[in-house]
Amino acid sequence: MRSLKPVLMLLLLLGAVQASPVASEEQYPTRPVKIIVPWPAGGVADFLARVVADRLSGALNQPVIVENKPGAGTNLGSEVVARAAPDGYTLLLASSNNAVNMTLYKDMRYDTVKDFLPISLLALVPNILVVNPKFPAHTVKELIDYSKAHPGKVKYASAGNGSPAHLAAEQFKRLAQVDMLNVPYKGAAPAVTDLIGGHVDVMFTNIPASLGSIQAGQLRAVAIGSTARSKSMPDLPTIAESGLPNYEAVAWYGLVAPAGTPGAIIEKLGEALDRTMKSPETLRRLTQQGTEPVISAPDALANQIRTDISSYRNLIHESGISIE
Repeated sequence: MRSLKPVLMLLLLLGAVQASPVASEEQYPTRPVKIIVPWPAGGVADFLARVVADRLSGALNQPVIVENKPGAGTNLGSEVVARAAPDGYTLLLASSNNAVNMTLYKDMRYDTVKDFLPISLLALVPNILVVNPKFPAHTVKELIDYSKAHPGKVKYASAGNGSPAHLAAEQFKRLAQVDMLNVPYKGAAPAVTDLIGGHVDVMFTNIPASLGSIQAGQLRAVAIGSTARSKSMPDLPTIAESGLPNYEAVAWYGLVAPAGTPGAIIEKLGEALDRTMKSPETLRRLTQQGTEPVISAPDALANQIRTDISSYRNLIHESGISIE
């Protein structure tokens, strides 16, 4: 009988080792979870991440911390998560930028498809076409007519080359067959400031970045880039219904984890989001900021990423967009 003891002990030890990952997945999370936001504090992404973190903290019974890691067009923070341990404790607030960057940057150190596992879409944020109040165009048609009458003279602000604002404007130019001049800025805030000051004429930006200025009369909203009107601005027509039927410019935000994260953890996070992000109070907070809340299955986010990589690749190549 004594000779069996070492064998039994070995079997018990092997069983414990094999069972420990399952046990840890079932107990997840046992410590704070971190959401990396690859933008500076204060923008729509930061706001969204903090709402999500607050709701997840209650659902998971663990603190969910937001950490801002801006830089390199969101690549810096995204790479941190791509290289993090696949244990569910480091997540990324991903966005359309992660699809754009696959084409825009030639020295990518991570792969948006291969290095992340989608958890859920969180929100859609339509681009909105705004102008300086002194600019003569009040409608999409008037902007197109004015741009054709003054080729290369209309200046549009963008939050940097390859930003959603830049791509939205280039898509507009291509469909409307107009020539407008890109004036890139380091972010939406300084671009909006110069638009208010009249240094540029037009901008395609997101609603949260411009809503306060629109309400204050500092900017004039012309149309919105989504295919349906926004709940936060229901009287504002879409660009598609204003003369460019194929136009759509909507950024998305979603939550992803490093590739290799156990499926049970992905499922637990998705269920927690589904339970908590659909509360009336949460929906009200997000909608008031001009975002359109969307909680989805992982496959929906995966399809969004793949579709956007393809469509943005075509737009970037056709428009000749590049960064230094």
